[in-house]
Amino acid sequence: MKVIDLTHVITETMPVYPGTEPPQLETANTYEKDFFKETRMTLFTHTGTHMDPPAHIFPGRTTLDQFPADQFIGKALVIDCRDLREGQFITMEHIRRYGAKASQADFLLFNLGWDKYWGADAYFGNFPCMDMEVLDFILAGNYKGIGIDAISIDPVDDLTRHRKLFREKDIVNIENLTNLEQCGDDLFWFSCFPLKLSGGDGSPVRAVAWFE
Repeated sequence: MKVIDLTHVITETMPVYPGTEPPQLETANTYEKDFFKETRMTLFTHTGTHMDPPAHIFPGRTTLDQFPADQFIGKALVIDCRDLREGQFITMEHIRRYGAKASQADFLLFNLGWDKYWGADAYFGNFPCMDMEVLDFILAGNYKGIGIDAISIDPVDDLTRHRKLFREKDIVNIENLTNLEQCGDDLFWFSCFPLKLSGGDGSPVRAVAWFE
């Protein structure tokens, strides 16, 4: 079995959404004093490679802990969008390249190649976003989730796509993915399990692809 980690490492110096505080990782217990090591973590629920549920945007909508566990596992397909330049849009043409596989997937993961900017100011730049026809296609399908290797599915300081995605549909959105170029152009197994937080509006995930 081949396994590919699609997750960024959580560190105190990692990129975070503008206005969000970076993680704090404080040693709480040590081998020398306590004979074991334990770390106190302080971090926002949308830190690093993370997942949004509908409750991230709308009060009273589905929280992460209300989803069944099988929401977070299934077949995925990477949509290669690395031909796009800054400010351009992901269109249905990118999805049509994959034929029937696009409708057979549980998760559509959009590869902008943007993870190459992780840790640089350019990561928060004018990355490509999906156009509304693509979003309508997703909403009309039976997808468990979508994902992208950028800080958001919307431009920074805009939530238009989040609102449309989550207004009525029970679906999850995974942001800050990495290594999507290693997944090929066929369907593969994918999992992205979040922490089971009470009333969870989001959570870091360990996103993984595997091939049998």
